Amino acid sequence: MIEALRNAFRLPDLRNKLLITGLILVVYQFAAHVPTVGVDRLALQALIEGNAGGLVGVLNLLSGGAVQNFSVIANGVYPYITASIIFQLLVPIIPQLEQIQREPGGKEKIETYTYYLAIPMAVLQAVSQIQIFNSLSTQGSIIPGFGSDFLLTATVLVTMTAGTMFAIWLGQLITEQGIGNGLSIIIFAGIVARAPQNLVQLLTGSTNAGYHLLMFIVITVVSIVGIIIIQEGVRRIPVQYGKRVRGRKQYGGASTHIPLKVNPVGMIPLIFAQSIITFPALLVNLFPEGPVRTYITQTFGQQQGLAYWLTFFLLVVGFTFFYSDVMVGNQNLAENLQRNGGFIPGIRPGKRTAEYIDTILARITLVGAIYLAIVALLPQFLISGFKVAPIPFIGEWLDRYTPQFITQGLGVTFYFGGTSLLIIVVVTMDFWAQVQSYVMSQQYESLLKKANFKAG
Repeated sequence: MIEALRNAFRLPDLRNKLLITGLILVVYQFAAHVPTVGVDRLALQALIEGNAGGLVGVLNLLSGGAVQNFSVIANGVYPYITASIIFQLLVPIIPQLEQIQREPGGKEKIETYTYYLAIPMAVLQAVSQIQIFNSLSTQGSIIPGFGSDFLLTATVLVTMTAGTMFAIWLGQLITEQGIGNGLSIIIFAGIVARAPQNLVQLLTGSTNAGYHLLMFIVITVVSIVGIIIIQEGVRRIPVQYGKRVRGRKQYGGASTHIPLKVNPVGMIPLIFAQSIITFPALLVNLFPEGPVRTYITQTFGQQQGLAYWLTFFLLVVGFTFFYSDVMVGNQNLAENLQRNGGFIPGIRPGKRTAEYIDTILARITLVGAIYLAIVALLPQFLISGFKVAPIPFIGEWLDRYTPQFITQGLGVTFYFGGTSLLIIVVVTMDFWAQVQSYVMSQQYESLLKKANFKAG
């Protein structure tokens, strides 16, 4: 690993990409510390300390740590993620959008439409986010005068929307000029940037620091090992190519396999599920006070209760199946096999092969979806437990006879949720794989040049 890093910095192009990525992340962190106009710092600090594991913590995660200071980029890249989800769901439904996507340059047009939709989504999130923060705050409004002072309200909305587009531009700049997926790198950097502060709070903010530190290490190590095992898990489908004779030479006849990963979509379903599950709590604050608004705010704002856990689980599973089908379906594996003379032993080429691949994909995707949901929910479950008391009719009975560690958790102060750990591990693996691939391609290219020089 150390040798690969040395080789990476010896290559001018790769070194420049790494430096550009680091510089953009530094710029993002500077912007994350520029507060929005009129923010009450004391009220904001009290809110973050009291709701670190709830909606505020999730929004802080998606913004790369910008919510902690309620900066001009406090919306983060969440509006763009929401707009992207909307278009990815609408393209298969609306024939005009599907036709645009298939045309030359169609993906770029859809990407442009996504940017346009991200602007009103940023305004909507800014209004909803401020209102829900005001409702959760115990020390008054986060931005006093917001809504009543027109100039202040307009200034806040314009700066936060501009900050969102700036954050999206930085993410795209990393993708184009740097290394890795820009939006994922920004979220990853925000999590890592808060790690030292969280560890200090873990050691100084509890009476039994040794127990909390031990449980933190155990949960972290077990989660990371499980993530790596599943991420590297592959289901190999055997493929045989028929023999072809041309003149006196024989071609084909080789045996290979199609590698189908257990989790081909990485952390995308988790990020999208986190984005969607915060939307009800943000949207409901645009409506008047009432029991429905209170219930939704407590359930999805505080992130607790059966409705939240079940909704989050279903969202993760649904997005995993959706994106797995999109990613594997776009490869047209059965058609490509038949075109190149390949076949799966015992399976007829064509439609039967496509059905067989879809069946295998559905089985392993189910495992991957359940794994993602467990990774996301298990750490939080161990910390605070599964609250069964609010369940109608049988909640009190279950709470009375269910073991205490299930309903109340282990009481561990765990600042890294399952989603954060998954993002850290997956982004690190993807980033490292891209670096190694770039180094190997450059080395291979230099070997070819030397071989051509000697041959000449």
